[in-house]
Amino acid sequence: MSTGYSENSSLRRVQTIADFQFGSGVGTGLFPEGCEFILSTTGRIRQIGFAGTRLATIRASDGRLTLGIEGAKRVQAALPAPAYRVVIREDVAEFVAKGKNAFAKHVVAADPKIRAGDDVLVVAADDRLIACGAAVVSGPEMLAFNYGVAVRVRQGSEKDASGKYQPAPDEGDDEEARHECRAD
Repeated sequence: MSTGYSENSSLRRVQTIADFQFGSGVGTGLFPEGCEFILSTTGRIRQIGFAGTRLATIRASDGRLTLGIEGAKRVQAALPAPAYRVVIREDVAEFVAKGKNAFAKHVVAADPKIRAGDDVLVVAADDRLIACGAAVVSGPEMLAFNYGVAVRVRQGSEKDASGKYQPAPDEGDDEEARHECRAD
């Protein structure tokens, strides 16, 4: 039995995942004809790109999509506001665009249907895309809390000197630092 997929089958598969995760019709907007696929060593789809740019990755743990900033732009175009959007204050937009996390105290509005763990779009009041990432708490909780991370930003909309979208380096995510702080 073969685990390989045809390009057409792979495209339909990821479009179906997007429709399930974000809503009907998003799959064709997010993944157009001509998408490129990077497969794992076991032959499963891991990353989806278009014209050399990563749109999304399929998480191995649950089969859901994690969006890149280009994929987030496509989801934003396919979904009317406020779907999957977290609106932040304009004065912190610059920092979040560089890949910093969005905190609950900076959230102005959030889609009430957002659940913790959902991939969301972080936008400014004018629906300008600032970043994309994973919701840490639900949409109503983002508005209720005055502290803590609301969205763990995966990728900001601001490009670095090389012209690529890069998340900001996070010293708190250093593997060696975690082991040094651990009591054995």
